[in-house]
Amino acid sequence: MAPRLSPAATLEKALAERRVLVTCGSGGVGKTTTAAALALRAARNGRRVLVCTIDPSRRLATSLGKGQLSGRPRAIEMRTLAPARGGALFAMMLDVKGTFDALVARHTPDPAARDRILKNRFYQHISAALAGSHEYMAMEKLLELTQDERFDLVVLDTPPTRHALDFLEAPDRLLAFLDVGVLRFFLRPYFVAGRLTMKVATRTGAALLKIADRFMGLQFLQELSEFFLAFEGMYDGFRARAAEVHALLRAPSTGFLLVAGPQPQALEEALFFHRRLAEKRMSFVGFLVNRVHTDPARERGARRGGRVVLDPELAALLATTLREQQVLARVERRAIARLQVDTRERPVLVPELEQDVHDLRGLATFAELVFGTAPERVAAGATR
Repeated sequence: MAPRLSPAATLEKALAERRVLVTCGSGGVGKTTTAAALALRAARNGRRVLVCTIDPSRRLATSLGKGQLSGRPRAIEMRTLAPARGGALFAMMLDVKGTFDALVARHTPDPAARDRILKNRFYQHISAALAGSHEYMAMEKLLELTQDERFDLVVLDTPPTRHALDFLEAPDRLLAFLDVGVLRFFLRPYFVAGRLTMKVATRTGAALLKIADRFMGLQFLQELSEFFLAFEGMYDGFRARAAEVHALLRAPSTGFLLVAGPQPQALEEALFFHRRLAEKRMSFVGFLVNRVHTDPARERGARRGGRVVLDPELAALLATTLREQQVLARVERRAIARLQVDTRERPVLVPELEQDVHDLRGLATFAELVFGTAPERVAAGATR
């Protein structure tokens, strides 16, 4: 039986072999920095990598040292770093509206019908604002990118939601809304091909129409009806595409990396996400615990060199600070140990950095800390 790889070696293997790597976790744990650093690592090791963020904030652009990213893959120049092995790095930010428009165009061959949908005010609203549309389009874009021969690996940075795997279920919620539902049941008898008919079939329908007219206006109802009637021909295409996405997320070529902070609550959420992945039969790559505080008294070489003479008052303050740092480190170690016992998985531990990552050199340093290849002076300075 082959020996089990270390957590860092398992992650390195995933970067070398997987087609898709999805970084998940609750907000504020460093998912975007992790995704960008791992993408850079894989690119420097010779792969053609695209890192794509679902997060509407510009954290990915900041991490890469760029002002902004668009909905199209942008090549990231790596010449400022040590020579790479022939790989390439690209980055992009999800354009929800553009992706939705492209999906409508794909499933609506009739130009006139396509134009009616794209110009419909109700469509223009839900294509960017409806709950689930953002995540559905992220999955659609992920499927499109994995079929792009320019990229060997796609690293997906997921949104900072309270439950980090909700984006996997959001497409189902969107499809349920667009499926034959209550709105179309009531609206269809009154609006046919965009023409309002005041003839109603039931008292319930008449009452609903009067209420809707009072609060929303018949113009809105007409546009709502036009949208649903136009969308009927596209629904099967959307559903088939969603099935392809679900198959991709469960494929052996796709892996999920759970990123967490070292606090007990954050690790409890990571444990919950781990269980959800198992329930969904999705491939788990590993845990990465970011911003871990170390115990200064246990650091190698913490007392190297000559003797240091301190003022008694300053020495007392430093001793208090040391004890507080040790308590924090012990609390984090216990929480991490519990995660390891509950999941039987050893996490990759990344120390807290002195400052935010805002360029490629910072990302390269972060990756070196992940894989244990950082120079000793860098690793020691990371937790100050």
